[in-house]
Amino acid sequence: MDILIRPIVTEKMERLTSKVNQYGFIVDKKANKLQIKKAIEDLYGVTVDSVNTIRYAGKLKSRYTKAGFLSGRTNSFKKALVTLKNGEKIDFYSNI
Repeated sequence: MDILIRPIVTEKMERLTSKVNQYGFIVDKKANKLQIKKAIEDLYGVTVDSVNTIRYAGKLKSRYTKAGFLSGRTNSFKKALVTLKNGEKIDFYSNI
């Protein structure tokens, strides 16, 4: 469970899910595609067809406020797009 951090549940991911059966996850930065595939198959009981990964670097952000000029950095993360076999799906809302 330490490989998968959280699923991505946005409108864009919902469109990808309905069109090409892809699901998005924020994963550990050091995890490779084989570890991600095994973790999803074990956790959700589905068959994974392919895994695509994207690494996002943290960005510098700054703003001017009443307290003065603030600058900081957003977190870097790794995202995995997982394509499932036809006919299989993951229900994120089953435990609610």
